Amino acid sequence: MTLENATDPFAQFRAWFAEAETAEINDPNAMSVATVGANGRPSVRILLLKGLDDRGFTFYTNTQSRKGDQLEATHFAALTFHWKSLRRQVRIEGPVERVTDAEADAYFASRPRGSRIGAWASQQSRPLDSRATLEQAVADTEARFDGGEVPRPPHWTGFRVVPDRIEFWQDREYRLHDRILFTRAGEGEWAKGRLYP
Repeated sequence: MTLENATDPFAQFRAWFAEAETAEINDPNAMSVATVGANGRPSVRILLLKGLDDRGFTFYTNTQSRKGDQLEATHFAALTFHWKSLRRQVRIEGPVERVTDAEADAYFASRPRGSRIGAWASQQSRPLDSRATLEQAVADTEARFDGGEVPRPPHWTGFRVVPDRIEFWQDREYRLHDRILFTRAGEGEWAKGRLYP
């Protein structure tokens, strides 16, 4: 599928993502996630895409983290995938919604036990006086669950970016790149246009 012929941005993303999975050495699902706090100050970090369907792009986090606070305050986010080996990037913007408890529970249960313990032990984004304090919190959490099931913490869930803009960028010679922008035009409908590089 070429950008010129693409009519569905989700189908185009899936095609590019499938190529990235074979071309990128590490984490083809790595993406920059940008949020803005109530104070208007932007913040960006790298996360991993953990779900994709026709509703949007899903990642998981601690809701009490800085990004969790910002997502809850503004309900918007922007994502960027950059696949350097393919000389491509995809930019996604839109409102954010929480996934259902059932979705969050299912994904949490699929994580390694150590990651589930870490979700309880880490007070993500808060000041930490030493590594020893974190290691003690992990040990305390392991003792708390003592080999049993580790349920999803109430402060841990997923967020889905429901895109209203998806831009595909393909590197070209002399920086005359291809930029194709899809904007949501209605339920299940997209308008497509080209941008200057």
